[in-house]
Amino acid sequence: MLPPRDPDETLKARGADSRPAGRFEPYQKMRESDGWDIPEDSHLLKTEVVTEKPRSIITRNNSPDIGFDRSINPYRGCEHGCIYCYARPSHSYLGLSPGLDFETKITAKPEAALLLEREIARPSYKVAPIALGTNTDPYQPVEAKLAIMPGILRVLRDWNHPATLVTRGRGVLRDLDLWAEMAAKDQAAIGISVTTLDAKLARALEPRAPTPQTRLQMIGALSKAGVPVRVMVAPVIPVLTEPEIEAILTAAREAGASTASMIPLRLPHEVAPLFRDWLERHRPGMAAHVMNRVQAMRGGRDNDPRFGHRFRGAGAEAELAKQRFRLARKRLGYREGSPPLDCSRFGPPPRTGDQLSLF
Repeated sequence: MLPPRDPDETLKARGADSRPAGRFEPYQKMRESDGWDIPEDSHLLKTEVVTEKPRSIITRNNSPDIGFDRSINPYRGCEHGCIYCYARPSHSYLGLSPGLDFETKITAKPEAALLLEREIARPSYKVAPIALGTNTDPYQPVEAKLAIMPGILRVLRDWNHPATLVTRGRGVLRDLDLWAEMAAKDQAAIGISVTTLDAKLARALEPRAPTPQTRLQMIGALSKAGVPVRVMVAPVIPVLTEPEIEAILTAAREAGASTASMIPLRLPHEVAPLFRDWLERHRPGMAAHVMNRVQAMRGGRDNDPRFGHRFRGAGAEAELAKQRFRLARKRLGYREGSPPLDCSRFGPPPRTGDQLSLF
């Protein structure tokens, strides 16, 4: 059982319903009545944003499951509030809850563009595509006000540095000209995640993310601008969204997506109890069935963190879903894999007063 949230908090469009302590905290806070039945004034729980000044902005990884070795995340936490988000446990490193804190206490890095240019300008830097939005969405709602992404993209464009993006935020269309300019040089590709085509289910699963129809429109606008778009059928949730694999691929292909990928639901650390709580609140009649099917793909557990398994799942359930996905992808004419991005033009942009080359 998760600890109940404060009764004086009113929630509007939030994925989690509680504020459980992170896995590193020695104590769990519980609210107890003192015997005085004095009503408290309720208040709407609002998003809080604080700024961070990190010393570097590029994060490195050597995971065999991931097709990139560096990434940039302009934000910690995500207001989209997707209940299944694998990034929720990262808030535990801040001493915050992976529940409501993850979607209401956001940390922003407004100096990201300056840090990026400083890092890629080092003589020792070796160019390779940078992945944007691999942990939390850089185009979450707060980006509309803070506008950190345009600065990052201008640095990447000016240095001819290739980049990829994973998002479900409509704000990406604000920067369409920058993405199109990079894509024209084969230096950009974008993945749009579509979990379900059911707007009502999406509202419950991803309360502050754009509707499925809006995401299809985003795919259309990006592809028309010449940006390669990959539809990400992720996460595939047994019983709830798994029946829609073929429908999502069809709708995205008609919208203009050229490649596709699929990831089954994974529930690391604190995400598992949060997702179980969500099922009991929103789909109580299906809760046991969903979790039984999840465990069938995860070796009998809520999550299988082993390299080579966490993004693919195992067993008959996972294999059947993957076979359906592959057959639909082939039938609909999706390309196999994304084309490589061009790293050959990388270099410092010309500055005022620079001496021109003779050759």
